[in-house]
Amino acid sequence: MIRYILSCTSCLVLLLWGSLAWSGTDCMSCHDAKIIAGTHIHAPVQQKQCVACHNPHVAKFPGLLSQQGADFCYSCHGAEEKTFSQGWVHEPVAQGKCLHCHAAHAADQPALLKEKIATSCLGCHEELTTEFQVSHQPFAQGKCTTCHAPHQAANQYLLKKSADTLCLSCHENPESLIGHKGFPVKVTTCLSCHNPHGSERPGLVRQNLHEPYSKDCTTCHNVEQTGQAELCLSCHAPVGEEMRAAHSHLLPGEKKCTRCHSPHASDNKALLRSPGKKLCQSCHADTFERAEQFQQHHPEVEEGCSACHGIHGSERTAMLLTDGTALCSRCHESHNTFSHPIGAGILDPRINQMLTCLTCHNPMGTDYRYHLKLSGEKALCMQCHRSY
Repeated sequence: MIRYILSCTSCLVLLLWGSLAWSGTDCMSCHDAKIIAGTHIHAPVQQKQCVACHNPHVAKFPGLLSQQGADFCYSCHGAEEKTFSQGWVHEPVAQGKCLHCHAAHAADQPALLKEKIATSCLGCHEELTTEFQVSHQPFAQGKCTTCHAPHQAANQYLLKKSADTLCLSCHENPESLIGHKGFPVKVTTCLSCHNPHGSERPGLVRQNLHEPYSKDCTTCHNVEQTGQAELCLSCHAPVGEEMRAAHSHLLPGEKKCTRCHSPHASDNKALLRSPGKKLCQSCHADTFERAEQFQQHHPEVEEGCSACHGIHGSERTAMLLTDGTALCSRCHESHNTFSHPIGAGILDPRINQMLTCLTCHNPMGTDYRYHLKLSGEKALCMQCHRSY
């Protein structure tokens, strides 16, 4: 008899739960209807399936959610999970912050965007909020997705196509433009001269001009040289000395300064093709991806990678500017006075080299406190002190 009563009770509970799942009426008797108001409504909300996402009684996560973060979204949007893990991934997507841009219940913008696409983009990309004297039409109209994919893309900067292909899809015949007439080579690498968002110069030409470019193209073009690097170094001799260091930034067999620098114009005084960190990431994507996986991250500094690494070359491994202790103590001024003995005369018994901060710490990131390479409770110490 008791089993029969329990069985009936269970069935009743399931029926009540099901009615909540399909009607949502009881939920909205307490919750303000504004939370589900909008021109575009999330499918579970539209179908009044509140319990598709929320547990009506108790849950581990705020909002009585049964899961949280991107894992929750991907439980329905499974195809996107695979796609969004490939190529160049937008940072909020990589971090699983879907609700950074999208509303969970309803919104007045397509795709449940909380704001207009341009407003949403500029909320993070504050460097683009400047009023340009000359603006690229898609940018001026707030049409960011004309050129960029919002989640991931096969191209850097989330471009939908390669930069030149994208530009030439609208500007089909650049050679016919006044600024290109008499150009000594076929017009390519558009972003080498032009800012795709805006500029203070006519034709969206970037702010800082390479001196030969501003005077006469033939200074560099149509000049017989043994290679591109030699052409650059004929003016920039000091850089050549840096590149002759034991560890050079010039790749073997690819002596191209233009891998990092624009030969024409840039928004950077050093004529870099893009801001420092993004420029480094274009080649060292795997390093940045690994760093993202760690629990401990070194705070970013204004100079970016060049705060610690030589730009063109260095006599030290990883192209460090100086030894690990001198490098770290520029910011961590007092640490080398009270820490484990380091410096001249203190050798790492494993490799018979001087102990520095980098012997035990990895500034690129680790899973241990203080950026230690291993647990500081025992594992790290035992690397050297095996007899204790």
